[in-house]
Amino acid sequence: MPLHDPDHAQDANPLRAEQTHLAESRSALTAMRADVEALDISDVTGNWVNAKILAAEIDNRIKALADLSHTPLFFGRLDYLHAPGVEMGRGSAKRSDGRVVAGDGRAEGAEGEQFYIGRRHVHDAHGDPMVIDWRAPVSQPFYRASRVEPMDVRLRRRFGYTGGELTAYEDEHLTDPAEASTSSKLLQTEIERPRVGPMRDIVATIQPEQDEIVRAGIGGTVCVQGAPGTGKTAVGLHRVAYLLYAHRERLARTGTLVIGPNKSFLQYIEQVLPALGELQVKQATVDDLVAHVTVRGTDPAERARIKGDARMAEVLRRAVRSGIRMPKEPIVVVRGSRRWRVPAYELEELVRELMERDIRYGAAHEALPQRIAHNILVRMEESGEAPDDRVQDAVARNPAVKAAVKEVWPKADPAKTVLRLLSDAAFLAECADGILTPEEQATLLWEKPPRSLASAKWSPADTVLIDETLDLVQRTHSLGHVVLDEAQDLSPMQYRAVGRRCSTGSATVLGDIAQGTTPWATASWEEALTHLGKPGAPVEELTRGFRVPRGVIAYASLLLPTIAPGLAPATSVRESPGDLVIRRTGAEELDAAVLAACHDALAYEGSIGLIAADERIAALAAALESAGLPYLAPGEETSAQARLTLVPATLAKGLEYDYVVLDEPAAIVSGEPDERTGLRRLYVALTRAVSGLAVLHAKPLPEELAAGGTSQR
Repeated sequence: MPLHDPDHAQDANPLRAEQTHLAESRSALTAMRADVEALDISDVTGNWVNAKILAAEIDNRIKALADLSHTPLFFGRLDYLHAPGVEMGRGSAKRSDGRVVAGDGRAEGAEGEQFYIGRRHVHDAHGDPMVIDWRAPVSQPFYRASRVEPMDVRLRRRFGYTGGELTAYEDEHLTDPAEASTSSKLLQTEIERPRVGPMRDIVATIQPEQDEIVRAGIGGTVCVQGAPGTGKTAVGLHRVAYLLYAHRERLARTGTLVIGPNKSFLQYIEQVLPALGELQVKQATVDDLVAHVTVRGTDPAERARIKGDARMAEVLRRAVRSGIRMPKEPIVVVRGSRRWRVPAYELEELVRELMERDIRYGAAHEALPQRIAHNILVRMEESGEAPDDRVQDAVARNPAVKAAVKEVWPKADPAKTVLRLLSDAAFLAECADGILTPEEQATLLWEKPPRSLASAKWSPADTVLIDETLDLVQRTHSLGHVVLDEAQDLSPMQYRAVGRRCSTGSATVLGDIAQGTTPWATASWEEALTHLGKPGAPVEELTRGFRVPRGVIAYASLLLPTIAPGLAPATSVRESPGDLVIRRTGAEELDAAVLAACHDALAYEGSIGLIAADERIAALAAALESAGLPYLAPGEETSAQARLTLVPATLAKGLEYDYVVLDEPAAIVSGEPDERTGLRRLYVALTRAVSGLAVLHAKPLPEELAAGGTSQR
C-alpha cells in the first residue's frame, strides 16, 4: 500500500485536507468541553447531595474531554461502499431506519459514508460526528476488515503522526483486486515507536485476533494465554474501555477493577485508560485487596505454598464453625407475667437447619435470634395472643435469647481465627484432620506464637487466609468486571480472593504459564479458572508478538521445553539486525562491561532497562553512581533526561524497555528457590526488550541457552 507524505507533490492537497479536518476536530472538541464547563446546575438539583453528585459527573466529563496535544485525535479513516445500516438484497435494500433504496445501495443519503476513527467521539456544533469512537460498531472494520472479507469498506486509511501533528497517510483499497497486498509501514512504525514514559494505548494498532478478545461480551469470563510481546496487557485494558463504552450504566453501578502484580506495574499502565477517556477504573494489587492486617513478616517458600493451597479453604471453614455448640439447656423468655420456654431439642433443630443451609456464618448468627423469636411468637399465637413484628424484634433482643445465641453460635473474628489456627497445634490438627498431613501442619505453625493480634507478624499469605475467613463470615462485595493481569503467579487461595470480587460479574484473566515465577505458579489455566470460580471459561491464545524482536524471542524460547513443556513458542513480526548480543567477561570486568553496554544503549532513542538479580542491584547502583549515570527505579516515569531504569529481576514482569542490558543470567536463576522458577524468572527478564538485548555474563549460561547464541569476549 502506498505511503503518502508532504514530499510527494501529488499528495499534498489530500494531506492538507486531512490536516484541516484534524484542526477542525480539535476545535470541535474544545467547544464540546466549553459547553460542559458552561453548564449551570444551580436550578436543576433538588438538594446538596444531588448537586455534589452532578458536579462530580460534570467534572469527570470535563476531564474526559481533555485534548492531549501529543496524542492523535484520530488515527484512521473508513470509506464505506454503502451507508452502514443498509441491509442489501438483490433488487433493493432496506436501511435500519426503514427507508428502501436501490439494489446498489444508492439513494438519498445512502451512498457510501466516511468515518474518522479515533480515541473518543467528537461532534460539530450541529451534532454531526467528526471523529467516531474506536469502540463504536461502525469502527470495528478498521480492525477486522481484509481483502478476503472487506466488510463493505472501500478504503481504509491510516495516519502517521510526529508528536500531535499529522504528517503522512497510507491507503488500503480493500475491494480493488489490482492493488497488491502489502504490510502497513505506518502500522509497523507505530508498533516499533520508542518507549519513553509509561505504557501507552495500542488503539491504533489493535490486530484482528486482539480485537476479538477486546470486544468479547460482558456476560462471560475470558482467559488470555499470551506469550511475551503479544499485547495481552493492552488487550485487557482495552477490553475494559470497550465494556465501559458498551455497558456504561451497568458497570457504573457495579464497578470495574484492574489487578496487577505490583505497584511498579500499576504505575506503568496507569495512563492507558485515561488516554482513552476512562477515568473511573480502580487499580490494585492482590495484596491491596486483602489488606485487613499490617504485613510485617514473610514465609519460607514451602509454608507460603501450603497457605496458598486450595485445601486451606476447608480448613478455615472448619475453624470458623468450630465455635458452634449444640444447646444443652432450654431458653426461657419472660414477657410481663408470662414465661415462654423453648426446649433444647428445638433449639438444636434451629441450629442444625442453619448449618445445613451453609449460609455465611455471620448471617446465621444474625438469623438465629430471629428464628428463636419466631418460635416463641408461634407459641404466643397458639395461646390466643396477636403479636406483631415489633414483638418478634423485642424477643430477639431479649437477654435470654442473646445469651443463648452467644453460647451456641458465637461471633467469629477472622483475624483471631487465623491467629489461633497458626498458633494452636491441637486446634489446627482438629481443623486440618484428613486434609493436611502432620508434616504440613507442623510447617504451618508459628515457631513462636504471638501473644496478641497487635504483635503478630503477618505475612502476605496470612492476609489471604484472613480474607477467606472474612468471606466465610460475611459475603464479599462483587464487582461488575475484573481484569487480572500476570495471573499465572497467583496461588489457588489468591484466585479465590479475586474470584470473590467478581462472583456475580465477569473477568478478563491475562497471563503466560511460562512466566510463572512463584513456587505455587499456575500449572494450567483450567485449574486456575476453577479456583477463580469461573470453570469452563474459554482460553484464547496469543502467540504473534509485536514487541519483542524475532531473534530475542527465539533465544528466550530455548527455555520453554524446560519451564513450560507443550507451550507453543511465540513468533514475532519484528526483526532488527544486531538486536541480540551475548558477551562473556571475566568476573572482575563484569561491572565495567555492563556500564559500557548501558552507554551503548543510551546512544539510541528510547528507554533502557538494566535488569539484574536482586542481590546484584546494590553493586550496580553504586557502579552507575560512580560513573555519573543517572538511573530510575521501576515505575518511575522515563523522560528525555532520564532514560535508564535499574530493575531487580523480581520486578521486571510486565515492564518493557526499548533496549535491555541483562546482567549475569546465572545469578537470576540461582536467586530463586528452585531451578524451574529461576529459569522462568530469566525468561521474563530476557523478553523485556523492544528493540535490542545485550546479555553480559561472567558465569556460564544455563545449559538451555548455551548453544543458542554466540558469546563474545
